[in-house]
Amino acid sequence: MEDEAEIYDGTRAQFPLTFGKQSKSQTPLELIHNTTRRTTTPTSSSAADNSTDFPSLSSSSKQWIHSLRSPKTANPNVTIGPPLPDSNSRDDADVAVGPPRPPPGVGNQAEDDDDAGVMVGPPRPPPAYADDDEDSVMIGPPRPPPARDSDSEDNEEQEMGSRYRIPTSNEIVLKGHTKIVSALAVDHSGSRVLTGSYDYTLRMFDFQGMNSRLQSFRQLEPFEGHQVRNISWSPTADKFLCVTGSAQAKIYDRDGLTLGEFIKGDMYIRDLKNTKGHITGLTCGEWHPKTKETILTSSEDGSLRIWDVNDFKSQKQVIKPKLARPGRIPVTTCAWDCEGKSIAGGIGDGSIQLWNLKPGWGSRPDVHLEKAHSDDITGLKFSSDGRILLSRSFDGSLKVWDLRKMKDALQAFEDLPNNYAQTNIGFSPDEQLFLTGTSVERESTTGGLLCFFDRTKLELVSRVGISPTCSVVQCLWHPKLNQIFATSGDRSQGGTHVLYDPTLSERGALVCVARAPRKKSLDDFEVQPVIHNPHALPLFRDQPSRKRQREKILKDPLKSHKPELPMTGPGHGGRVGVSKGSLLTQYLLKQGGMIKETWMEEDPREAILKYADVAVKDPKYIAPAYQQTQPEPVFAKSDSEDEDK
Repeated sequence: MEDEAEIYDGTRAQFPLTFGKQSKSQTPLELIHNTTRRTTTPTSSSAADNSTDFPSLSSSSKQWIHSLRSPKTANPNVTIGPPLPDSNSRDDADVAVGPPRPPPGVGNQAEDDDDAGVMVGPPRPPPAYADDDEDSVMIGPPRPPPARDSDSEDNEEQEMGSRYRIPTSNEIVLKGHTKIVSALAVDHSGSRVLTGSYDYTLRMFDFQGMNSRLQSFRQLEPFEGHQVRNISWSPTADKFLCVTGSAQAKIYDRDGLTLGEFIKGDMYIRDLKNTKGHITGLTCGEWHPKTKETILTSSEDGSLRIWDVNDFKSQKQVIKPKLARPGRIPVTTCAWDCEGKSIAGGIGDGSIQLWNLKPGWGSRPDVHLEKAHSDDITGLKFSSDGRILLSRSFDGSLKVWDLRKMKDALQAFEDLPNNYAQTNIGFSPDEQLFLTGTSVERESTTGGLLCFFDRTKLELVSRVGISPTCSVVQCLWHPKLNQIFATSGDRSQGGTHVLYDPTLSERGALVCVARAPRKKSLDDFEVQPVIHNPHALPLFRDQPSRKRQREKILKDPLKSHKPELPMTGPGHGGRVGVSKGSLLTQYLLKQGGMIKETWMEEDPREAILKYADVAVKDPKYIAPAYQQTQPEPVFAKSDSEDEDK
């Protein structure tokens, strides 16, 4: 038996751990997802400010949702949940799904279930009780019909929120930044996430190679001292564009290696069309949705430029927006439509301008909306069908525009605080909803929120609290993962919140949350070697840089020939007598009485005439040589009496 066990262990070592019998039982997924369940559930809001909590999906409802995904494999004779109370009266229904519909006279059973917090379902209502007035597109399973009681308003709000399958039951946070995260990009497959921040760094996350610690595998600093303002993947997801506060955008490959940097224009050329690149900081940039060689950038110099990735030394096209008066007004944001045939730009004067790409097109916009917003525009987004344009601004509003009638906005949503120039807008995968983030104000107590709006009804349907103290800047609803990404932060922290639902989402966060960190073994232990650097010795040490040598010479007063500083106090013979007897000559002069401390208080004329009599009686130096030939001075006498007095 021992030989068989050894043979089994030897053979077992040739296969992966997931093959065959597991030696250790894995942690159930339900327990893992319970640790990431949101403590604050999303709230549904209608015209009133009252909000109610959505019911969370329990573990028993996962089997029911799985049966909806694969109806072909389900057994039609199986009854899920208790049967309907009057099953004989319905000949067309052989399967009862979910709990029974309460009788008309009983209205407290639904309230008891809601108060208990455990929801078995939510079930599909019988066809006879379905609402015919609702839209034909059903997003997510609805709640059971509400009981007709005094709380009808709350039940209507719950109906409004349960109509949409928004994956917000669980949440993870991708951390690592020290300031607010201002840029976000997820590739088309949903495997890699890029985040850029005001701390000048860019972090790369890989869901497939990441474990539950949620650490990034690479950190970059695209441009030293400049904020990361926007990131965009190429259509093939093999490269990405990084836009910072500098005038030069960079292109990286999928692994974070630099492929090139666009040229900076000459700032002394007045006409922007004659420069080969932007001359001031960039504000936004996007890759062409269809062509992998074309990108679009906007800048504070008041221009939009179309670039070819294969040529980093000059742009393909320069677009100058239409202005009311001559000058340079920054272009705050830009966007492609889904087909790449139109360009939209948000101008610093609050206008929105659109250009159609066609042969021989110039800078004159095809659509010009003056005073679309009262402040700078931070985000523009086209719908996939090319009918709707969404705009977000610093004035705290979100406006919906119909591209066929651009004179007036279809709807304007106010009271959406916005304090960051990178706040954007996103669509749901089916584009029935669109969402945006809000910023935290000083006196506000709501915190950063994600607001969801219905596209057809043009109304607010849900608000999700992301952080009580941090603002929400970028948001994205990934179509393949069915997960919502929201970046937040403030001056001291920053993170990317990933909202998902184990029953609705796929891959992405579900993969890395369930993967535990690998335990360290003896093979992982590495001895830290002691490195002896021969260049640390003065003999082999490299010469310091010329800049440091110049700084060192400037500090040396002899080598730099630094002049003496002016005197700050009384002195004799230059700087003699400034210090208190530090020199021998000063000490001797003071002891001999040649230096008096009160000489500044005496009259110079009196001090000289004091030695006049002595010089006449006992001349020493020059006076004896001229004593015999020196004439006597004769002073004029005044005749006036006033002068005599």
